[in-house]
Amino acid sequence: MNAYKKPVIPRTAIFAGGCFWCTEAIFKQLDGILEVIPGYTGGQVPHPTYEQVVTGDTGHAEAVMIVYDSEKIGYDRLLEIFFATHDPTQLNRQGNDVGTQYRSAIFFTTDAQKKLAEAYMDFLEKNRVFNRPVVTQLEPASEFWPAEDYHKNYLENHPENPYCQFVIMPKLEKFRKIYGELLKKEK
Repeated sequence: MNAYKKPVIPRTAIFAGGCFWCTEAIFKQLDGILEVIPGYTGGQVPHPTYEQVVTGDTGHAEAVMIVYDSEKIGYDRLLEIFFATHDPTQLNRQGNDVGTQYRSAIFFTTDAQKKLAEAYMDFLEKNRVFNRPVVTQLEPASEFWPAEDYHKNYLENHPENPYCQFVIMPKLEKFRKIYGELLKKEK
C-alpha cells in the first residue's frame, strides 16, 4: 500500500524588483519554488511587448509571478528575500535600469499578503534597515502578462551576456551566501 502524500496547493506571489532577469534568477534558486514567470503587470496596455514596456509609456513594471509551495516556504520569507535582493529605496530604478518599468512593487493577491507586506515594510522603516525611506509600491494584483519566451530562464540561456556576468551573477553569489540553507538541493 502506498503512503498518502499530501497534495501541493500552490500559492502565487508577484514582485517587481527592477530587471526581471535578476529577480527570476534569485527566486528560482529557492526550495519550495515551483515556477517563476517573468512578465509585465501594473499597466494599462493589454498584451504589452517588451519593446512597449521598456519605453515606460505603458505603466507596466517588469515583474515575476512566483508559484510556490507554502508548506516549504512562506510568503513572509519571500518578502524578506525580495527586500534583501534589490534596493527598495530607489524610486523607479534599480542601478542603471531607470524608468517606472523598473520600480519596486509588490502586487498582492490576497488581503493576507497585503497585511504581511504592510507589516514588513513597517518593520523595515521603524528599524531603519535602509539609509533612505522604502519607496516600494504596494498595490492589488492586476492582469499579469507573461514576457516573451526569450526572457524566460534568461541567465541559464545567456550566461555569456555581460548583464548576466556583471549584474546578475554577483547578486546571485551574494544571495547564495546569505540564504544557502533555503536553496534547492542538488539531485
